[in-house]
Amino acid sequence: MLEITKNFVTDENQQPIAVQIPIAEFEKIEEILENYGLVKLMEADDDERLSKEEALKYYQSLKKKHVES
Repeated sequence: MLEITKNFVTDENQQPIAVQIPIAEFEKIEEILENYGLVKLMEADDDERLSKEEALKYYQSLKKKHVES
């Protein structure tokens, strides 16, 4: 399992309100989630099944739409 270094950010009452993680670990989490999503797209119903290239192209179009909005 991925080891994640966490730094907790607390408010004035010492209640945790956020977590900081190193950028390298964040990028690794992003990569894992993207790969998982691509596998799910590729495993969709037979009539909706995508090749690796099609799934990657579709994912990149979603990512681009999200950045533009």
